[in-house]
Formats: sequence, C-alpha cells, structure tokens
Amino acid sequence: MEELDDAALRARELRELIRYHNHRYYVLDDPEVTDAEYDALLRELIALEEIHPELADPDSPSRRVGGEVATSFEPVVHEIPMLSLDNVFNEELLRAFDTRVRRAMGLGSVEYVAEPKIDGLAISLAYRDGRLFVGATRGDGERGENVTANLRTIRSIPLVLSPGAPESLTVRGEVYMRKPDFAHLNQEREDRGEPVFANPRNAAAGSLRQQDPRVTASRKLDAFFYYLPRIGGGEIGTHWESLARLRALGFRVNDEITLCRDIDQAIEFIHRIAQRRESFPYEIDGVVVKVNRLDLQGALGFTSRSPRWATAYKYPAQQAETIVRDIVVQVGRTGVLTPTAELEPVEVSGVTVSRASLHNQDYVQAKDVRIGDRVVIQRAGDVIPEVVRVLPEKRTGSEREFAMPAACPECGSEVVREPGEAAVRCVNLSCPARIREGLIHFASRNAMNIDGLGPSTVERLLAAGMVRDVADIYSLTQDQLMELERMGEKSAANLVGAIEKSKSNSLYRVIFALGIRHVGENAARLLAGHFHSMDALACATHADLMSVPTVGGAIADGVVAFFESDGNRTTVGRLAEAGVRMADEAPVGLDALGVSGVSRPEFEGKSFVFTGALKRFTRQRAEELARLLGGRIASSVSRKTDYVVAGEDAGSKLARARELGVRVLSEQELVDMLGRAGVDARMQGGE
Repeated sequence: MEELDDAALRARELRELIRYHNHRYYVLDDPEVTDAEYDALLRELIALEEIHPELADPDSPSRRVGGEVATSFEPVVHEIPMLSLDNVFNEELLRAFDTRVRRAMGLGSVEYVAEPKIDGLAISLAYRDGRLFVGATRGDGERGENVTANLRTIRSIPLVLSPGAPESLTVRGEVYMRKPDFAHLNQEREDRGEPVFANPRNAAAGSLRQQDPRVTASRKLDAFFYYLPRIGGGEIGTHWESLARLRALGFRVNDEITLCRDIDQAIEFIHRIAQRRESFPYEIDGVVVKVNRLDLQGALGFTSRSPRWATAYKYPAQQAETIVRDIVVQVGRTGVLTPTAELEPVEVSGVTVSRASLHNQDYVQAKDVRIGDRVVIQRAGDVIPEVVRVLPEKRTGSEREFAMPAACPECGSEVVREPGEAAVRCVNLSCPARIREGLIHFASRNAMNIDGLGPSTVERLLAAGMVRDVADIYSLTQDQLMELERMGEKSAANLVGAIEKSKSNSLYRVIFALGIRHVGENAARLLAGHFHSMDALACATHADLMSVPTVGGAIADGVVAFFESDGNRTTVGRLAEAGVRMADEAPVGLDALGVSGVSRPEFEGKSFVFTGALKRFTRQRAEELARLLGGRIASSVSRKTDYVVAGEDAGSKLARARELGVRVLSEQELVDMLGRAGVDARMQGGE
C-alpha cells in the first residue's frame, strides 16, 4: 500500500512537471529543459502507469500518443454557433467595412485587432472544471464532429488549464500543420505509394479526422487560439485583453497578432504580413480584422452567417498558368512509378517551376491532365509545385492522354498495383532505378549524410560498375574514385573522408537510410530509441514493433518484410563488417562532444533561430550543436526568441529579429559561445 501511495505521489509530480514543460515548449516556445531531460520524465511516468494501471488518468501527458481507435465521430452541437467570416479582397472593401462599423457606432475611428489568418481547421474546445471535456470541428457551424481523442494528441492544446480557470469555458482556435512537416509527410506518403495531400490545410483536416489517434499523434499538428466566445464577469472589456486571458490560461496565441489604433494601421499590418508571408513556418491566406471593444462587438451583432464586427482580408492566390510539355514516369527507391508533368517554365511565388508531380494514375485521371494542356499551378504550402486544375476550354485538339506504362520504363519488368493502393510498382528488386534511388537516399543529408555522394556521383559510380548496393560504398578507395570523370584527387579524398565519417552516425540514421518501406525519419527515431540496436530490430516480431508508441501496422509490416529478405540481411551484415555503427549503446549527446559536465548557461533553455549560410559548418550541424548543449531550435522569430544566428544572405528572419529587438549573433559570436561551452568549432564541420 505504501508503495502504491509513493507511486501515486510521484505520478502526480511527474504529470504536473511534464504539463509545465509542455507549456514552456509548445506554447511559450521557451523551454527550460533539454529534449533528453523531458523524454526521461515522460518515460518515467509511462513506466509508473504501466506498473500501476490503477493510477491511470485520462488527462495524463502520457496519453498524447493516442488512445482507443474510434469507429465514428459523434456529432457535437455547438452551444455558440461557429460562424464564418465575410471576406474582402482589396483595401477599398476593407475601408468600406470600417466605414460601416464607424457609422453604426457613431464614432470617428475604431480600434482593431489584426490577426494572421491561419489556413487550417477551425476547432472548438470545451473545458469543465479546468479540464478538456470535449473538442469538436466546426462542421456546418451548428454541429461539428467530436474529435476529442485526436485533439488530445496535439501538445499545444492544454489538457488541464492554469489555476484560476472558470468552471466552464469554451475556446475557439485553429489546428494546422507546419510547412516543413507537410512536405515531410507528403514525401513519406509518396515513397509508400499513398495519395499525397494537396496542401497543409487538407493534411491537417485529414490528420485530425483519423479513426486511430496514434496516426494523428504521428502527424505533428499544432494549434493557435484566438477567441473566447463567451466572457463573463465583465473583467475583460476588449478582444486584446481576451487574448491575454487565453495566454494566462495556458493557450498558445500567435505572437504576430497586433493591436491597431485604426483601419490605417490594420492595412499597414496586412501589407507587412504579405511581405513576410512566405517566411512563416505555417500557411496563411489572409488577415482577420476584428473590432477590439467587446461592447461594440455586442452592439454590432451578427448576421445569419457572420459577425458584423470582423472580416477577413484574403490575399490573392499565388498561382500561374503554363503548358504541360510532357508527362514522364520516374521510378523511386521502393519501385513506385510516379508520373511527373514537365512544364513550360513559369515563376510562382518568386520561384521558377518547370516540373510538378502528378503522383499516380488516379490523380492524373481525376484532374484529366493531358500532354499539351494549359494548366494552373501553384506551390502547395508555398513549397511543392502542384497542378491545381486543367483549362479544357483552351484545348486545341492536339492534346494527348496519358497512360501508365505496362512495364517498368527503367528495366522493362512487370509492374503491379496492389489492392488498396494507388501506386503502381516495379516488382524487380534489382531494377537500376530502384538501386540508383536507394543509393541516393542512403547518402542523403537526413540519412547517412555523405557529403559529395549526390545523384550525379551515384550515376557515375553505377555506370563504372563500382557499386551495386549501399554496402559497396564502404569499399570505395581514393584511387578508384579518381578514375571517375570530373573526380580529382582532392574531391576523391574528401568523399572517402565523408564515407568514413558516416560510419559513426546514430542508429536512427542508418535505419532511415536503409529505405525500409513505410519507415520515415520519425519512425526510424522511434525504432532506434526503442530497440537500441540493429540486431534487436531485425529480430523484432510484428507484435514487438506494434508495441512501440505511434508505430502502426504498415511500419511493422515494412520492417518485418525487410528483414525477412536474405539479401537485405546480407547487406546489413556487410555494413556492420565495414564498421557502420549498428547500436546506440548510450544516448547520443554531450558525450559525443566531449563536454559532459561543462556549464552551458548561454545555451541551456535558450531559443535559437538560424538564418543565412554559415561558413565553418552546415546550418544543420550548428542547430544540432545548440540543441545538444541545451538549446531549443525554432523556425520563426518571436518575442520569445533569445538568439538569431545570422549567416550570409540572411533574410526576413534577421529583419524580424531587429524589429523585435532580439539579440543577433554573427557566426563568429556563435563560435565564441561554443568555445565557452567547451566545443571546438574547428572540429564540427558537420555530421
């Protein structure tokens, strides 16, 4: 009994501590502990709850990985309807909105709050006694879907509110997916032969409506909050004050939101955000302008579908028209055949686009894309070129329909389409394209990071017959490499050095590099953290793999199938014989830098943003060093940022830092800081 009491006390302590650090990390962007320290707390809590299931708490931070699988989403009636906003598309219409507000209220000017309009999925959260009770999608505004289990997996959503929360509270916000996470998710889906998402909003919506919360947990969703539909007590008189109240309760509020004394300032904010739009890590499609005073909001009221005290200024779509010159088929490392549109080059969002993936045959047919068509394209999430629509009214009759080839265009082998999949695959494991793409993936930055072993070098190595699989890379000599065209002595020596250096990579990089079907970078990290060695992973059963949090059936199937192959086992064995690291006996961290026990006050708990090109090491390596020394790496500059490290050609992030008064470090100042923490920058040229 005493043991249980002690366990219960420790579990409560851990939950409170983890909630506190969650808030610091995901809401304030100002962590106080390293990722390793946070993970240790979470592992301890999970272990306690597994040993003592009677201590289970539905609001425990351990439940963030997802709960029971849902069979359907129950409808939720919104106590307060979630109305849509009227849109305006130019400055004239926005000023007309301001004129209507001022005339209705008999005022010469009105104060507004201007908020970036996040292109995500609107949600409503209801709290009872300070705990998340139910979370729902907007739906039709009157009724939404109960997605509480999935919303619980999003770490920027508080499960328990800060002390002083009212007994009953409703909060409105937006769930979204960051641009880098969207690009990564689509790449993983394309590698697996799954349909890709058209844009981050669709990805967020699809992720939030998953039947299995563990899938939602793996998708890296985030949330901002912006509205308290019902504020009692009269202690809050403005929307601006309500945002401060949201922050105090533990909700994440966008730091870009600005108080404007009149419509002129709101318009200035809109133009300023438009200039910085592409630098944001999330997608926005406009700015919401709201009357600040709540009494004026109440007096203005609502129409049947929208508030009269708010409007959304929508930015013009970043699209362009071009011609599909051809549709070619590329074969990936998993054998997936991907049709790709070769386009008449056109500029979109400041980038020249000449190619756009068409993903699969179903996608081509659904959009009815033909060779010679005039099409509208855009960069999904301002990143990935996509065909938005065809312009059939501009067809001349010379356009040609596309059909997926019946045989692999690289090796001529049979192609198959497995039941339930959109992808067509080459069945030949020895297909030259599969080998080539597998080698390129193995050497890529996020895998083994072999500098100098890019696509062109891989092509030349294959043509020369020097490599047949990834293990052959580690038998290459400088003399051999110098036989390649355009490979001098220095380049050959550098490549041999990069190959040798890659042997000491972390286990997760090796797992990811192997190209196991369905195993992306995040899954590789999870598997490495759970099994700690390649041997343990190779021997894992399907049940063993399914026991790893957020690892689903597809990943488990991919791992089991990979290691059932004698050829794959042989390749892994040869990699081990070559000296490639196959186990993480201890967490990779400060020990690897040789600075254990060194005081690091300039890094611990500090938020870093990197921008521009560095000379002494790659930006990725610099970020990794800062993280290992206790820092937190952020992708955007806010008032919570401690340092912005500016290299050459630093852009909008540097300007934003200066605007907010954030300390800017030169590369030399960063090097000096590393030196004071015991790290010799001369020895840190990149992983």
